[in-house]
Amino acid sequence: MRWDELRNTDEQGSASAPALFGASAVTRTFDTPEFRGITFHEVRARSLVNRVPGASRMPFAWTVNPYRGCSHACVYCFARKTHGYLDLDTGVGFDTQIVVKVNAPELLRKELSSPRWQGQHIAMGTNVDCYQRAEGRYRLMPGILTALRDHANPFSVLTKGTLILRDLDLLRSAAAVTDVGVNVSVGFTDEELWRTVEPGTPAPQRRLEVIRRLAEHGIPCGVLMAPVIPFLGDSPAQLRTTVRAIAAAGATSVTPLALHLRPGAREWFFHWLRRHHPGLVRHYEALYSDGAYAPRWYQRRITRQVHELAAEYGVGPTGPAQARRITDGHAAATREPEPRERAGENRCTQLTLL
Repeated sequence: MRWDELRNTDEQGSASAPALFGASAVTRTFDTPEFRGITFHEVRARSLVNRVPGASRMPFAWTVNPYRGCSHACVYCFARKTHGYLDLDTGVGFDTQIVVKVNAPELLRKELSSPRWQGQHIAMGTNVDCYQRAEGRYRLMPGILTALRDHANPFSVLTKGTLILRDLDLLRSAAAVTDVGVNVSVGFTDEELWRTVEPGTPAPQRRLEVIRRLAEHGIPCGVLMAPVIPFLGDSPAQLRTTVRAIAAAGATSVTPLALHLRPGAREWFFHWLRRHHPGLVRHYEALYSDGAYAPRWYQRRITRQVHELAAEYGVGPTGPAQARRITDGHAAATREPEPRERAGENRCTQLTLL
């Protein structure tokens, strides 16, 4: 995304301090409990469909993100670094300075109509949550889903938000003409951990209820079990409790993803860790000494344990980029690949999100 007029001029016409957004941007605050302390920057985007960089480990090539920044305030969120590109703080600023692309639905419809667009799968909710609290006010997703439906363009949604239930009818009508994947993120069910590490999200039990509601309406829903947080949410008993709850909610699949700490997220997570669990700092420094990702042996262990529990409770892993068609109360039969544990196939078991 690009911004116009990134510099202001003073009365003499000379350059002054850099401006964040163009003159057309509107900044708003709302004095209501759910939005208190949050600033919204309403902007008109130049483009909406984004190509994922070729070096990315993500199993999809195109995304749509109607928002930047996220009031979910997850301390581990890898998208924090992107706020720095806008000269915004990647800590509290990421949680409270939300960029809203108010023209997202109309812009998406235009881009899908382009002769250059070939109807590729579009993933949503993979950077920041498209069903975060702001969506309750701005209502961008109904227009986005309608555009995707009208163009029969396959898509998937990953969310921690309960607001997706508002759009049940749109999801069903879209699935009548294209492939639709729905996944909910539930990394753990420990409410004490949730209150500090994901303070702006619906509680895990509420997300599990979303899965139940989706299933009741004939919408198969997988679970991205992410992040599995070392030393805090990865004991055998904790993994069993979480997978059992996911299965009981009616999830069609469960895919584990160990915590990863990219630059931007790493600093904020360690800030949180020193405050809430100072005794774990040196353990994390050792575990993540080689970079953003936990060691392969750790990822493989988590993957194996979760897949074994999933098999025990009757749910399976999701294949890469595998959308699920919504039917009238019945999930279409889908291929469920065997878990892959070899080091060379580690990417498949850890990052098959949708």
